[in-house]
Amino acid sequence: MSTLTDRPVVVVGAGLAGLSCAVTLHEAGAPVVVIESDDDVGGRVRTDEVDGFLLDRGFQVLLTAYPELDRQLDIKALELELFDPGALIHTDERFWELGDPLQRPASLIPTLRTAVSRSVATPSDLIRLLALRLRLSRTDVPELLRGPDVATIDALTTLGFSYRSIQRFFRPLVGGIQLDPSLNTSARMFDTILKMLFTGRAAVPRHGMKTISQQLGSRLPPSSVHLHVPVRSVTASAVRIDSGEVDASAVVVATDGNSAAELLGRPRHTPRSAGCVWFDAPEAPTDRRLIVLDGDRSGPVSNVAVMSNVSSRYAPPGRHLIAAAAPGFTGADLEQQARSQLTSWWGSSVQSWTTLRVDEIEYGQPDQTPHFSPKRSVEVEPNLYVCGDHRDTGSIQGALYSGRRCAEAILHSRT
Repeated sequence: MSTLTDRPVVVVGAGLAGLSCAVTLHEAGAPVVVIESDDDVGGRVRTDEVDGFLLDRGFQVLLTAYPELDRQLDIKALELELFDPGALIHTDERFWELGDPLQRPASLIPTLRTAVSRSVATPSDLIRLLALRLRLSRTDVPELLRGPDVATIDALTTLGFSYRSIQRFFRPLVGGIQLDPSLNTSARMFDTILKMLFTGRAAVPRHGMKTISQQLGSRLPPSSVHLHVPVRSVTASAVRIDSGEVDASAVVVATDGNSAAELLGRPRHTPRSAGCVWFDAPEAPTDRRLIVLDGDRSGPVSNVAVMSNVSSRYAPPGRHLIAAAAPGFTGADLEQQARSQLTSWWGSSVQSWTTLRVDEIEYGQPDQTPHFSPKRSVEVEPNLYVCGDHRDTGSIQGALYSGRRCAEAILHSRT
């Protein structure tokens, strides 16, 4: 491996943070080598083709308001397909729509009907949500991430939201995004995510989430990325692999948080896990491009998306792809419990669905309980760095930003 290049910066891990770091270094003229133990780039942002379906690694969405997207990606080339703003909430044996009339005026009447019914939220809850939206629109993200921090559920209670709206709307929606159905995650992150949802849209690339990783990887010389290479240990000047050592002018550990802790000799933390069951259905249970939320805590599935409604490329012609996401839930009976839960929503037709895959992702997101502090230092010691969403916000935005600022710190150290 000593012939790879003459003392490059060696990046361990080809997830979004590692790719962002490597691309920033490469485009600044610094020699870089990326070492990845898996069979392709992307880390947690991967897509596999199974029987003609596109299955992301767990249910994922891209929030178009993330600032790093325009800075680091060719958005047009991703061919983003948009979810409609809002959600369908299953509760009391029927579905209720709670939309965002400011983004989609056609959702106003169904949303008012939901509020009047008080099944999901009251008219007062909608007024409070509008007030929260106005406050977030006037506050930039850095200020939100410096604000007072409590658990999300405590923040919502303090703001006066009804117990019903918290349990039937915020818990499955925000708890699904943060992989925390208990809503004990930082209110700073809640504010940030909600601002992104209000400002932009949830989307997926037409050909799967892998398009994001592949686009970043394509900006690196093919010879600089080495797959199927597990890393055994790191120092500030070398990375040890099975065949020897790779000399480095600097080393960046860009793995998930617990893998980074292991390589750097730091304490491990309990991450947020995620489960997802992917179903092939002959008919879609809904023709909407809305996420469907479980308002009753009727099973492990917090939210469901008919991905083929959002992007037709996610399923073969005449078939439909359903993602049933179960944040915080993994286990041998996940598929059985998910199918039983969705049968109670949509009836016996669910029994005809074919299970394509069950994802059980131990490290879905880093823990972000209060008091959460983003922008943690990327420098472990001189010439030894670490980046990833665990060093910033647990999101695609956090991974991209962490990788870029790590590269910029390395470049700054050399000026």
